[in-house]
Amino acid sequence: MHTRCMFELASPKDLPVVLLIDDDLVSREVTATLLTMSGYSVHTAENGAVALEMLAAAKCLPGVILMDALMPGLSGMQLIAELRARSKARIYAISGSKPLPEVIAAADGLLLKPFDAEALQKLFGGQKSESVFSLLDHNQPVVSAEILAQLRKMMSEPAVRQIYAAVVADLSRRIEALAAAIAKRDIAEVRRIGHAIKGGCGMAGALQTAHLGALLESTPLKPQDNQLDNSAILLRDLRAAASALERMLEDEFSA
Repeated sequence: MHTRCMFELASPKDLPVVLLIDDDLVSREVTATLLTMSGYSVHTAENGAVALEMLAAAKCLPGVILMDALMPGLSGMQLIAELRARSKARIYAISGSKPLPEVIAAADGLLLKPFDAEALQKLFGGQKSESVFSLLDHNQPVVSAEILAQLRKMMSEPAVRQIYAAVVADLSRRIEALAAAIAKRDIAEVRRIGHAIKGGCGMAGALQTAHLGALLESTPLKPQDNQLDNSAILLRDLRAAASALERMLEDEFSA
């Protein structure tokens, strides 16, 4: 019943190519059918190794990768790392049950099975789906216009650009450190990294990333699973906010 709506939302030329990785034949076929009927070009792989071979041979250039969170052989965080090394596609975990916090953190989003075409469209379009929880406020400016204007009054344009380039580079390092801290269940380190992100990004007026850093800093020290889950969600959101900041840097200071 979602097919007509989906065709009205976007034309095929606007939709990303999808690589679907799932060892379960039924799930793979149902999901591929949903995507195809909604206008997407879909490539499928029955396991992680086959998917990597397809990428290496340039058999598909996906904009989005959907991967089952738990498969025999290459799976989970290791598969995500291998996929990121070979593709710039957004990676979404799909699962019939809640994956490990570190898998949620490493992916760009999560869909819990069963899901329908509408949930996929919302996910791909960056909208909040019932199956995807996010703490990132997309209505919040990426950068404070007031602070950006102040910096431009104080220094040259190349110097301002250099400041934001340094913020982006620092965020990249801290995101990787944060992923490691979550995997080790080191809440104290999660809080420390959040504090550093809040301070550095706050000084530069990077509002979205500073807000997420503050939320990380407020993580209770007692390492309960739900707190680790929230930290993993915040890490995923932080990746998205850092990408938005990088795009702003390219747009605002383009030659």
